[in-house]
Amino acid sequence: MKRFFSILVIATIMVFGAVNVNATNNVNALPTTMMNFVQDEDQAASEEMEEESEGFHQELKRRFIEGGPGFMGIVLLCLILGLAIAIERIIYLNMSTTNTKRLAQDVEDALNTGGIEAAKEVCRNTKGPVASIYYQGLDRADESTEAAEKAVIAYGGVQMGQLEKNVSWVSLFIALAPMLGFMGTVIGMIDAFDKIEAAGDMQPSLVAGGIKIALLTTVFGLIVAIILQIFYNYIIAKIDRIVNDMEDASITLIDMLVAYKNKRRV
Repeated sequence: MKRFFSILVIATIMVFGAVNVNATNNVNALPTTMMNFVQDEDQAASEEMEEESEGFHQELKRRFIEGGPGFMGIVLLCLILGLAIAIERIIYLNMSTTNTKRLAQDVEDALNTGGIEAAKEVCRNTKGPVASIYYQGLDRADESTEAAEKAVIAYGGVQMGQLEKNVSWVSLFIALAPMLGFMGTVIGMIDAFDKIEAAGDMQPSLVAGGIKIALLTTVFGLIVAIILQIFYNYIIAKIDRIVNDMEDASITLIDMLVAYKNKRRV
């Protein structure tokens, strides 16, 4: 009987030992399995994103070619020229933006300490239309306040023209792109009806190509117009902000000149 219990105890220990070894091996293998699973998922997701990106570019290229090189090329040219002009205007307007309050304070300090020439030197060292307007007004300050005011108004109109230079071309391309798209639509529909007339039968395969070209040219024309319209509105808002700063600065300059002359008389 003792021998039987001894054998039973030994067998139990061996069974539990084997179970613990298997459990340990499974636990050790679990992180590796999870890591491999996560890596496979990440690789699959990245491959799927690459396929979607390539698929989008290929689809866009295919649709562009299907739209026809004639009208689609002209619409693309409108987009390229419109973006080139818009980017040039945005860079110019950003360079023309100045801190008007700081400039006015510097001009006033120079005017009170060093006179007209010191104030003009501050304007020479500052970029932007506001500084140019200040310089023109200060240059006529020795004549009279009215002459300085007229110079500021006249030169303000010149600076406004510089700010709005070539902006009308962007609005032209905004109007031209959808019009070209609609023209492609009309031509595509005419081509479809010509095929129906020549075949003497209304078959979907005859008109599908013409209708597809018509729709594609319209879509691309509208897309170009939307993109350019966003840039155009930003440019107009930027110009309005700069013009408002110019008007406020002009009033401030005249007030400074009046105060400076009154101070000299006293």
